Amino acid sequence: MSQNLLITNGRPVGSGFDGEKAVDIRIRDGIITTISENLEQNDTEELFDAAGSYISGGWMDMHVHFREPGFEHKETIETGCRAAAFGGFTEVACMPNTKPATHTRDVVEYIRKKAEGEAVGVHPIGCVTKDRAGTSIAEMADMKKGGAVAFSDDGDPVYNSQVMRVALEYSSMLGMPVINHEEDLELSRPGHMNEGKVSTRLGLDGTPGIAEETMIARDILLAELTGGHIHVAHISTKKAVDLVRRAKKDGVNITTEVCTHHFDLTDEEVERRKFDTNVKMHPPLRTQDDVDAMIEGLTDGTIDVICTDHAPHAIEEKEVEFIYAPNGITGLETAWSICVKRLLAPGMMTLEQLLEKLVVNPRKILHLEIPEIAKEHTANLTIFNTDEEWTYSPKEVRSKSRNSPYLNHKMTGRAVAVYNNGRFIQNTIGG
Repeated sequence: MSQNLLITNGRPVGSGFDGEKAVDIRIRDGIITTISENLEQNDTEELFDAAGSYISGGWMDMHVHFREPGFEHKETIETGCRAAAFGGFTEVACMPNTKPATHTRDVVEYIRKKAEGEAVGVHPIGCVTKDRAGTSIAEMADMKKGGAVAFSDDGDPVYNSQVMRVALEYSSMLGMPVINHEEDLELSRPGHMNEGKVSTRLGLDGTPGIAEETMIARDILLAELTGGHIHVAHISTKKAVDLVRRAKKDGVNITTEVCTHHFDLTDEEVERRKFDTNVKMHPPLRTQDDVDAMIEGLTDGTIDVICTDHAPHAIEEKEVEFIYAPNGITGLETAWSICVKRLLAPGMMTLEQLLEKLVVNPRKILHLEIPEIAKEHTANLTIFNTDEEWTYSPKEVRSKSRNSPYLNHKMTGRAVAVYNNGRFIQNTIGG
């Protein structure tokens, strides 16, 4: 059932609003009916006072792992949605490295069915190849009919160049992007962190940046040849950003995303935290030069989207020696605070520019409706602040897993509520 809501004293950003003036927004049966001042609550609606907070279109993370079906001990669609809502995200696109892999229409439809009724919209990404094995193209057109929004074998690259060429040709006919995990496996394995001074000091096998860059270079050439849309997943090196920047100038149909941890943390964390497996991810944390390049890429428009690569793992899977731990960290619940710390507070990006990476661009890439704060439009909203101090303690974790490098860290800025799919979720701290 749709929920009627009156939001008072919020400052809208986007859709023609500049975040300066406070207004009231009335929502009835999931539709924005009135935007004005001094609206009075009626008996049929809930009241939420958004004083001190901004309101934007609902944020979207186009790269998450909700693990269902097959790995429900790490995360479920329900718990993943719970984490997303707490982080301020009203929509997500979930990667297909499930069991069975999301390589047929029935799995796509299963995921969509499981997400029905959630405040967070879940959009499945279908596999490029059957079983993510990299050898034969999956049933792309059928998966699109079932609701898939893109194709990827994420977790593994589409390694065979001919297969990738065919995938880009097919996907271009469907008007959908191919999202590739950019990794030359012969160059990267058996790396456990970034190859560099720190890995040498620690005696760990490293993954060099060139393992990412060579695969991106290949995909740029294939996208140029086919006209297909290649989307570079979780970009992490300075040279990779340079490659994408150059390709965009050349007119290649290419977009890219960066994870919050890749513009915040460096490979020094592995040493500083004494091999904490919650700083082990793939691509690995890189150098300060790479972090700076991620921020530059965001500010100049080379990098289109901010995402999290939310990758939950069970406690017992991460509490092992560093080299045996799986890659990946959770990220939905802390993403906004990292954006505030690294991009907004230092003045690297304005609030409007930052929201472009979280609200508009991911939906443009996936050809989804962009939420508007306007009368007669469906209400898809995130209510948030940029200055509230809070601690990401274990009791604030909404995900089923806790493999975050930010656990027990002090944060600034958070999403206080979301409204989507006719549901209002208020996020409380310390509850």
